[in-house]
Amino acid sequence: MLKKIIAALSVASILATVAPTMSEAATSPQTKAITAAKTQLGIKYQWGGMSSRGYDCSGLIKYAYAKAGKTLPRTTVEIYKKGTRVTSLKAGDLMFFAPNKASRVTHASIYMGSGKMIHSASSKGVSIASTSNPYWKPKFVGAKRL
Repeated sequence: MLKKIIAALSVASILATVAPTMSEAATSPQTKAITAAKTQLGIKYQWGGMSSRGYDCSGLIKYAYAKAGKTLPRTTVEIYKKGTRVTSLKAGDLMFFAPNKASRVTHASIYMGSGKMIHSASSKGVSIASTSNPYWKPKFVGAKRL
C-alpha cells in the first residue's frame, strides 16, 4: 500500500512539474498573436490600415503582436529588422516576401504551423493561405522569430 502511495505522489510531482511548461506554451506570445490575428479574419485590406476598419500586412502583424504584449514597428521593412533569422519555421514566426530575392521586403505574414500563414493581402484581406501557394512561395525571402 505504501508503494502505491509513493508511486502516486511521484506521478503527481512529475505532472506538477510538466503542467506549467504545457500551460506556458499554450499562452506564449506567438500563440496569442495567432489567436488575435484569427479574430480579424475577413476584414478588408486597407493600405496603411491598423484596425478592424482594414489592415495592411504589417498593420495586422503589429495589431496581433500588440495583443500578445509585444511592440513592433509599423512597416514591414522595419519589422524585418527585428528578431532572429530562422530556416525551420515554428508557429508565430514572421514570414517575409519580396517581388524578387534582390528587392526589399514588401509583404509579411504570421506562420501558423502546418504549412499555413495568416496575413492581410490586397486581394482577400485578412485571410489564411498555404505557404506553398504558387503566388507567395517564389516571393518568400526569409523568416524571423521574435
